[in-house]
Amino acid sequence: MMEDSLHVDHCKQRQSSPALRNRKQCMATVAKRDCPHIEPVLPEARKAHRMCNTSRAAFNGTSQKMCRRWKRYCHSDDVPKYHLLLVVVLSLCTRFYKITEPAHICWDETHFGKMGSYYINRTFFFDVHPPLGKMLIGLAGYLTGYDGTFPFIKPGDKYEHHNYWGMRGFCAALGSFLPAFAFLVVLELSHSTLAALIAASMIIFDTGCITLSQYILLDPILLFFIMGAVLSMVKFNQQRLRPFSWSWWLWLILTGVNLSGSLGVKFVGLFVILLVGIKTAWDLWKLLGDLHLSMVDFVKHLSARIFGLIMLPLFLYTTVFAIHFVILNRSGPGDGFFSSAFQSRLIGNNLHSATMPEYLAYGSIITVKNLRIAGGYLHSHWHLYPEGVGAHQQQVTAYLHKDYNNLWLVKRPDNDDYSDTPELLRHGDIIRLEHKESMRNLHSHFHEAPLTKKHLQVTGYGINGTGDPNDLWQVEVCGGKQGDPVKVLRSKVRFLHHATGCVLYSSGKTLPKWGWEQVEVSCSPYLKETPSSQWNIEDHINPKLPNISLCVLKPSFLEILLESHIVMIRGNSGLKPKDNEVSSKPWHWPINYQGLRFSGVNETEYRVYLLGNPVIWWLNLFALGLFVVMAMGCSLTLQRGIKLEGDRKAHSQILMEGGGLLFLGWLIHYLPFYTMGRILYYHHYFPAMLFSSMLTGITLDTFLHNTDLLFSPAVAKCILRGSLTLLLFGVLYSFYLFHPLSYGMSGPLAHDPTSSMSGLRWLDSWEF
Repeated sequence: MMEDSLHVDHCKQRQSSPALRNRKQCMATVAKRDCPHIEPVLPEARKAHRMCNTSRAAFNGTSQKMCRRWKRYCHSDDVPKYHLLLVVVLSLCTRFYKITEPAHICWDETHFGKMGSYYINRTFFFDVHPPLGKMLIGLAGYLTGYDGTFPFIKPGDKYEHHNYWGMRGFCAALGSFLPAFAFLVVLELSHSTLAALIAASMIIFDTGCITLSQYILLDPILLFFIMGAVLSMVKFNQQRLRPFSWSWWLWLILTGVNLSGSLGVKFVGLFVILLVGIKTAWDLWKLLGDLHLSMVDFVKHLSARIFGLIMLPLFLYTTVFAIHFVILNRSGPGDGFFSSAFQSRLIGNNLHSATMPEYLAYGSIITVKNLRIAGGYLHSHWHLYPEGVGAHQQQVTAYLHKDYNNLWLVKRPDNDDYSDTPELLRHGDIIRLEHKESMRNLHSHFHEAPLTKKHLQVTGYGINGTGDPNDLWQVEVCGGKQGDPVKVLRSKVRFLHHATGCVLYSSGKTLPKWGWEQVEVSCSPYLKETPSSQWNIEDHINPKLPNISLCVLKPSFLEILLESHIVMIRGNSGLKPKDNEVSSKPWHWPINYQGLRFSGVNETEYRVYLLGNPVIWWLNLFALGLFVVMAMGCSLTLQRGIKLEGDRKAHSQILMEGGGLLFLGWLIHYLPFYTMGRILYYHHYFPAMLFSSMLTGITLDTFLHNTDLLFSPAVAKCILRGSLTLLLFGVLYSFYLFHPLSYGMSGPLAHDPTSSMSGLRWLDSWEF
């Protein structure tokens, strides 16, 4: 560790002084009293302490200078308050400037503003992300007077008299914390105010970060928790020599709280959990190798981290969902994404407090719902498949809404006679399903399905319930065994076609207008169990069976928690681009290749364009490469046994340890996107951009303070001052040029010489 090595060097030099060799008080004692949170833990440091005998009063001028230098690194609790205040003021000014403009919906405000309204109205909805971010948006709106009545239909709709500024202001406030967090993180890792200021300025004056922070979005909330987790982790690491003190516990618990918050907003919060997990595992590995630490103490350290970084975040994350389910207790647009059992919890849903027979029997009239996301009901109607689309027979589809044409009669395979004592339907039974309205049987045969060509067509066939052997289906209860009854709502059922061996399947594909744009139902030859081939019985009518209240069939909290995660993960992986929406590739992001329209397209509209400040982003990209080169140089130097002294050694350790942690954070938040099959957007890079900006601060600071390796001290000092001046000018001037991207543009487009953005379209892929 940096502090330990500095003290080792100092103690060895003090040991070489004959005048102080026999002093009784070790400098380590003085240092420990002055810097109580610094106590060397490396064996080399302990050995040097035992060798070093000196008194504070005997320090000569050189020794005091060295001690001051050491203490400058040790006193990490001393935050330059005026610099931090400057960072906070600039952050607030840049984020809250023109916060109410434009006074209409921009980009994804149409989703997350609407979801905030749902929380205020307690209306159930579905989203592919965990609920914490939307809950906080709804809470911010509620506390600032928004009544949840604005419909949030589409981008461009005017807010008019509705109070939207509270939700935007909440996001802007969280976005304002990001530069301050970056300042504190870099300050802890580098002990350099200059490095911290560079990192903070990269975020303060970035037009992309400003734009993301000014609207009703999940991104500023996610970035707040990610940066909060990193800051808490770094602060906790600084308390490693005060184990189990109140400050040690505080930062450990705050790390866990922020980890649960980041995951509770978006699943990409898993990346920062991975980063903290790697750092924690490495710290525990070092503790395990410390022979001065007993195994009892090591178990205490391990147990504390399990509690603070695993159990506490899991508890908080689960609590968020518990609150989510309690608040959203009314039927809404999200009902259809979940199972029938889940829907029975929701007030206003037709299954809420309903009564029906518990077990399915022959002669029952039922509705059958597919278990895929937004799976529809098995449906038929009088319309036939058109000529050239399989057999010219009655259409069978999946329909997303409740309808009389969703009703089916369960029949025996050979006769329609039902005794007064109903016979229960069981796993493995062969049945016919007769469409109640048209009295035609569910049927399949060796004709291609209309859209999924490798599947077979499913039709309605027969007259008054009579048909042929292609109407027979075998009932299979998923996870069941021969003789198990079919339970309403709870049983997952598959229907295997008796003649062809295929399984009834909902592909999710929308039929053309001849199919009334309903969902295709086919018979799949692939028998693997998937939600698309699984169904459940939702409505059940049979006068011969006793009814029960569906309250007894309601799923437990753990069951709905698991189901909600399955639905979210499937929905996330199946995201498709919206109409006229530009997607991007991960390699586009670091080079700032392409932005994203937030508002407006033509010159008569108020335009906002999400694009990072190109000077900052390209400087970050340069700093990433420079860091790799410098880190390799440091590694080669140490490998060759070249001894580094004083500040040079301190800078190399800052670069390798602090810079290495941030570089790892950048990799973890960026590289996984190359493996994702879902649609990707430019704003997915911003968590990685924050790590890149912090790394820029450490890399440039270390590089500029070591230019005396190549130049004389006087020239190196001039290079330092000149580079900082150029950096400040470049960041501020580029912000001046590109700030209309964040704060809004109107009038001619960039290609027009009279436009305020004329000449600034440096890449053809920029669409402002």
